[in-house]
Amino acid sequence: MQHSHHLALWILVLFAFTACSSLRKEPQDGPPSVVDRPERSLPADQVPRIEPLSKYGNPSSYVVFGKTYHTLLSSQGFVQRGIASWYGKKFHGRLTSSREPYDMYAMTAAHTQLPLPTYVQVTNLKNGKQVVLRVNDRGPFHGNRVIDLSYTAAMKLDIVKEGTGLVEVRALDPRNYRLAQNRMVNSSGNASVKAESATTVAEPESKVIAEQQATYVDDSAITISARGPQVYVQVGAFGERENANQLKNQLSGLNLGEVTISSVVKNAKQLHRVRIGPLATVRSADDTVAELTAMGMSDHRVVIE
Repeated sequence: MQHSHHLALWILVLFAFTACSSLRKEPQDGPPSVVDRPERSLPADQVPRIEPLSKYGNPSSYVVFGKTYHTLLSSQGFVQRGIASWYGKKFHGRLTSSREPYDMYAMTAAHTQLPLPTYVQVTNLKNGKQVVLRVNDRGPFHGNRVIDLSYTAAMKLDIVKEGTGLVEVRALDPRNYRLAQNRMVNSSGNASVKAESATTVAEPESKVIAEQQATYVDDSAITISARGPQVYVQVGAFGERENANQLKNQLSGLNLGEVTISSVVKNAKQLHRVRIGPLATVRSADDTVAELTAMGMSDHRVVIE
């Protein structure tokens, strides 16, 4: 009888311990606390340089949460618009996919497809702010996000408070970047020589201009609408207009938002894209995607225009 009493007591203790363990959560992510935050100014952007591919983090394909991702063989010409997120103190010091420690104060990012490492220019489509980052990690694995920024990169783009931002990601070729940088520096140098011949006061200003121009910006490739970037959920794309009309009619009765058909010519063929939107917020896009998924519609993606 006493043996049974002890056994029951041990079972109760074990159950309580297990329950506590199951309720213990991973520490939440976020910015550094005031105590942990070092007293330093925001770091400069990355300067693209030619590097070999990382020995780690570059499989031809990999699976996360049941979804298969394919790593690009090259970043040449890569441009992508979508929703950016950021990661901070929860992952600070942990190894990235390339086996480099994650530093939330460094100018880095994570991407699901780009080769590691890749240098990218990220533009906040709402305010025009830009940063140059080094992609050295995999992620984000949330279905509607295209890039995960370090805490500091998110600070410089001004998206820390909101948690997400509408961005354009553009891969940079280190060779072209250096050529463009040299042209900018040379043109600035010539301007400073002319200014110096007129007055010695102009020299410091020309140096500041040269430093500001050192970051490569392809102005012709980035368009920021006066009305701001628009968020849509694209549900399908069809070669036949009738098929697009059928899907539009099906979606219109679901109260998911305005459903439109946007037609474009791609590879000499007309494509009719069925979209829900524009949507007011990233949260609205997330909710719309969740509803579509619950209805069994998996062929959708968030687009920014």
